[in-house]
Amino acid sequence: MLTHHSKLAAGSSQLLKYLRMKCILHIILCFMSLKASAQLLPISSGVYHWKDLPVKKGTNRESRSIVEGTSAHFDYLEIHTTTQLQGAKPSPAHANKDIEELIIVKEGTMKVTIGSQTTLLGKGGVILILPAEMQTFENVGNDQLTYYVMRYRSRKPMDIERGRMSGGSLLLNMDSLDVNTNEKGSRRNYFERATAMCENFELHLTQRNVKGPSHEPHTHVDTEIILVLEGNPQVVMDNKEYNGAPGDLFFINSGLVHAGGNGSEAPCLYFAFKWR
Repeated sequence: MLTHHSKLAAGSSQLLKYLRMKCILHIILCFMSLKASAQLLPISSGVYHWKDLPVKKGTNRESRSIVEGTSAHFDYLEIHTTTQLQGAKPSPAHANKDIEELIIVKEGTMKVTIGSQTTLLGKGGVILILPAEMQTFENVGNDQLTYYVMRYRSRKPMDIERGRMSGGSLLLNMDSLDVNTNEKGSRRNYFERATAMCENFELHLTQRNVKGPSHEPHTHVDTEIILVLEGNPQVVMDNKEYNGAPGDLFFINSGLVHAGGNGSEAPCLYFAFKWR
């Protein structure tokens, strides 16, 4: 039979074990929280060069990770490229529960199906995919197909109905859009609208035929991306000059003073898109 002191000792031992396990569990949870936070840091403004992107090779496929983290309006934002070599099998049809996507074709010919819509897109083709839409992409050209994938989730609750009322998912070919010309180049407007994740999302394609800035330094609440298709655009962010080449991506955070233009005498072609 246990004495009174033995019972006290046994109880103290059990309490110490409980406290020790609770402390260990707390440390583990803190570590997991820190790890998760470290994986979702704010994305830095600057230029992300195509030549510096690590390449992950698979069967008839390649991928390049560009950025992953958070931004002023998104609690999750990830951008990568996928290359399907000739003969690559398309990925199985799938949908994203709470992620919206923007796809931009860099090169090649893509057969894309979004919901009940199927079309062919070439270089400069753009796809906006609302959450919960079934999707699949296939290389149907005579060369490789490369496309950018931007996946994002808003800090605010998503609004599927708002996205549907604003036009739903979109599939747009560059050649189907009107060209607005001026003395320095041209512009094609793809869309400006609300989506399920954005109060406003605007995307256009600019061609600059002369060297020099396209506008004066300015700032806005929107986060902005410049994506280079051809030539050598130049972007100034917070008084620092960044030069780009085909495939490069400039990331401009909300509220940052910036200006863009053509950094050479040869024409340049780039997408500009911003959201809030």
